[in-house]
Amino acid sequence: MNRLGIPPCGRLNFASTRRDFLCQLGSGFGSVALASLLAKDSALAVDNPLQPGHTHHPPRAKSVIFVFLEGGPSHIDLFDPKPKLNELAGKPLPDSFDAVITPMGEYDAPLLASRRKWKRHGQSGTWVSDWLPHIATCVDDIAVIRSCWGNGLNHSNGVCQMNTGSIVGGRPSLGSWVTYGLGSENDSLPGFVVMEDTPGKVVNGPRNWSGGFMPATYQGVSVYSGDEPIKNLQMPSSLTDRRQRSKLDLLNQFNRSFAEHRSQSELDARIESMELAFRMQAEAPTAVSLADETERTQALYGMDDEKTAVFGRNCLLARRLVERGVRFVQLYHGAGSRWDAHKGIEGNHSGLCRSSDKPVAGLLKDLKQRGLLDDTLVIWGGEFGRTPMSEKGDGRDHNPYGFTMWMAGGGVRGGATHGSTDEIGLHAVEDRLHIHDLHATILWLMGVDPMKLVYLHKGRPERANLNEGLPFKKLV
Repeated sequence: MNRLGIPPCGRLNFASTRRDFLCQLGSGFGSVALASLLAKDSALAVDNPLQPGHTHHPPRAKSVIFVFLEGGPSHIDLFDPKPKLNELAGKPLPDSFDAVITPMGEYDAPLLASRRKWKRHGQSGTWVSDWLPHIATCVDDIAVIRSCWGNGLNHSNGVCQMNTGSIVGGRPSLGSWVTYGLGSENDSLPGFVVMEDTPGKVVNGPRNWSGGFMPATYQGVSVYSGDEPIKNLQMPSSLTDRRQRSKLDLLNQFNRSFAEHRSQSELDARIESMELAFRMQAEAPTAVSLADETERTQALYGMDDEKTAVFGRNCLLARRLVERGVRFVQLYHGAGSRWDAHKGIEGNHSGLCRSSDKPVAGLLKDLKQRGLLDDTLVIWGGEFGRTPMSEKGDGRDHNPYGFTMWMAGGGVRGGATHGSTDEIGLHAVEDRLHIHDLHATILWLMGVDPMKLVYLHKGRPERANLNEGLPFKKLV
């Protein structure tokens, strides 16, 4: 038990600890280094901040893959059919429904029918539209949650809240909380990895995977496509392993000469950074290389099709990372708010579903056939859904009041549908799950009590769910 009587997973930051000093570190490769290394060979070795931690109860999931559809997919065109909406199409929002306040003001546009064809799938009979034929084949492993809601009216605060729990920037991301509480099972790879289908385009950028007020140790590390998946890692061709090892040893010797300056934690950070770089140079290239993946496996993810190849590769990399012990992987699809269908939703969503449907289904099937789905929690969703009212004639506006997400694996009971929105899909009405509840549920599935996972910041005990969310235990 610690000073506040919190079990081992309830980590705390005290001013007298070295972790407090580490939080002064800047970003950059040193941050990447601190995220995963146990300095086994360092003369100034410190406790590894990402050493695997204890859980509060037996975990159902050991790792997370969060498929984030940035821009807001339309729940009423994908997983939440609304016959009443089509019946009322072209008419104004009935008086029985509260008016919606959007970033542009009160919304009074006519209702827009869904043109989708709906069908029940699997033994569970889960409803899925014709836009997602591949994911539809996986519904018996999926729990659909139709009653999510949040507070973000625009993309910046919506994406921020889905990642950090708050519509205001500055808090740690969910991935940072997970790695802070549970550590990593691989000291040669980052504990928290982020991949974008279009690098550099996600709203808010790295703030979404920041460690916030925690040490940079816990922030996400971007992995890219191409010849340099992890920036500033590749060793110059003129530098051999032996020569690099000699340089590191010499630098460590210099640092040891200043070991008496214990308040200068930068010395520890430098050693950690160099050692992790050395280890990652050996393991990271193998982890992000697809050379040993069969053509059949790559085809399962859609890598044989130019429409699905980019996101398919990211999904396959996610599987390779979690099977190597990476704790939290976030995959952004539609980076740059491309799911934001204010106009022409038919063309917009049709193309985006086409490029993401097969890769996501391939990920689920591959995890399952390898026995990884049991302890890997897969999450699918965006920052909000879309309104039943029309915008610009053939589009839909932002809807944080009621939308759909789904989870699979990680102890979640598949083939189930939870919660509901009203009869036109505007508001969540049954088993309403705020984003705080979703975050609390994810932590709980990983064996963490969200009220006991604590970080002391400026004398205030901070929690991932902002003291509000509760685990939704009907999922198991």
